Amino acid sequence: MNKIKQTLVAGLLLASCIPLVQAETAQPPVVSLSKPNIIIFYVDDLGWQDIQINDVDAPCPYETPNMVKLAASGMNFPQGYSPAPTCSPSRAAINTGQHPAKTRFTHVTLDDRKKGKSTERLMAPYLELQLDRNLLTSADALKANGYRTGHSGKWHIGLTPASYGFETVNETRGIHRSVPDRTKDFATTNDPKFPLSVEKYPPYSVKKPNGISYPYDEVTGSAIEFMQQSKDEPFFLNLCHWMVHWPMLTRNGELLEYYCDKFAQPFPPKVGDMTLPSQQNPYFASMVTSVDWSLGRIVDFLEKTDDPRSPGKKLIETTYIFFSSDNGGAEQRGPEVLSDNAPLKYGKGHTEGGGVRVPLVITGPGIAAGSEFDGMINQLDFFPTFLSLTDSKIAPSDFAELSGLDISPVLHGKGSQVLDADGNEREFLFWHFPHGSGWKSAIRSGDYKLHKRYESDDTELYRLYQDGQRNDFEEANDLAKNPEYASVVQRLSGLLEEALVATNAELPYLNPNYADNTKLAAKIGKQSFKESTRNARLTVIPSGPMVKEASVIYCEAPVVGNTKKKRHTGEGEVTTEFIPGMRLPATVSADGFKVSAVIPGNIAGYCFMLIDANGFIQFSDVAAAK
Repeated sequence: MNKIKQTLVAGLLLASCIPLVQAETAQPPVVSLSKPNIIIFYVDDLGWQDIQINDVDAPCPYETPNMVKLAASGMNFPQGYSPAPTCSPSRAAINTGQHPAKTRFTHVTLDDRKKGKSTERLMAPYLELQLDRNLLTSADALKANGYRTGHSGKWHIGLTPASYGFETVNETRGIHRSVPDRTKDFATTNDPKFPLSVEKYPPYSVKKPNGISYPYDEVTGSAIEFMQQSKDEPFFLNLCHWMVHWPMLTRNGELLEYYCDKFAQPFPPKVGDMTLPSQQNPYFASMVTSVDWSLGRIVDFLEKTDDPRSPGKKLIETTYIFFSSDNGGAEQRGPEVLSDNAPLKYGKGHTEGGGVRVPLVITGPGIAAGSEFDGMINQLDFFPTFLSLTDSKIAPSDFAELSGLDISPVLHGKGSQVLDADGNEREFLFWHFPHGSGWKSAIRSGDYKLHKRYESDDTELYRLYQDGQRNDFEEANDLAKNPEYASVVQRLSGLLEEALVATNAELPYLNPNYADNTKLAAKIGKQSFKESTRNARLTVIPSGPMVKEASVIYCEAPVVGNTKKKRHTGEGEVTTEFIPGMRLPATVSADGFKVSAVIPGNIAGYCFMLIDANGFIQFSDVAAAK
């Protein structure tokens, strides 16, 4: 096994970095605290250019003073990346530390067994309804080390956070809830759910020289309550906002009016107005600033609250904050333009820069104020870094599964590069998104980024940097067919292929319903179930191709009529061993024309997923297990 393969198997699937750039201030001493507090402040769909930190080409019009303050108090990562271009896989990856390709949790359309359209040649792999509960999470690891673990806000990876190591759970949407009329349904001072604050906060204007009030946000409130209750125990807080995700709305009428005035738009915008322009959408701007306000409240609490474990110190001195977003900004929803990731290409749902490059700031003990690291960092780095910062131990076999690297030496000014366990600079980052908005995988190594497109079966190569300077952020100049770059294409293609193999990545399949198919798909025959043995069987008609691989998917009991499919199995800790949405291997006969599986007693329905010798994917009808 060669060196890169060994690195991949160990889960070190990241890239080389550019040297650390420190502020001119003196490096602070690393606080001697074996169990510092950890906070993940995670925003939904916040793009790289949606805050006032990484301004490129044009200044960000959204006001984010608390995010600016956070970056000034710690380390900014202008080349920070999410593990995936959509929500659920990034959230799964940040909690497990494993690459989405490895967990086969690569998109948000979970338990999607719909038939392919006649116009689509490819079909996406099946995604389980729940993230595998047997995977070790960072909450599990820190909990075992004496930490109180708490989650507030969006989860979106199945079951409940309590099933993945979190003791205190509040999955509230906070103030981000749909309203009948977004032009007038604003919070009031006597609102029972969203009362406006007495205190005034930025932004300031001629109309509001003392600032404005903000509605109560339960995501923020429950997070602060969790920290208050931690007392003398170290805590790990996973704070995840639903904002700035669609729908575009705000409960803060004062803030909306401020941005309407700033963008020279009428207040309120017209009822049903869905044509508001990018980076001039007052609803989107209001959500960004509302999240910024939330961050300010969290930091304010830390600054004013004594740490009972460290006399004379405030919590801000003993707490690390990891601030980032689950993916790049969402560009558009229907006719309404949302975010603008320019100069980065595209946005959410794409492996191009606009889909995976995100704001990323880390603050905490020993991190120099106003410092910056201009090398590539992935949120997959968070888990191994947590272990290092908190002196938490996990089994060597579990550690080998992690896909990120410990970046604590960089945070504490002890290294100018991110290194693997062997002291080598990491070589690349990669993304895997075998789904309809892109059908592609991508890899970034040094100055270059390569995309492998499954629909057209070709590659694209872009040079993002040259001599340490920005070159083609836009990913506009494809170099793949330029003979001068043939060796670069070959090297990156090889690295990407090895990464996909090492993670057992599932590639797109062929769609049996595609109108222009030149190959045959397997023909599903009879399906049967024997209640006494719980044995389910399915036959495949021999006139078509044999089955190469099969799985059984546990389902809800089949129903008659158009019943809305459940995305989640309910709240609370799951005690049953098997749950709907699980996919497990089924047995395929030697001739490839018979498939079978034993169905657990608590499962009411099931279906089979078949992959045939020609690469087509199919699902049998859901059958009752009784």
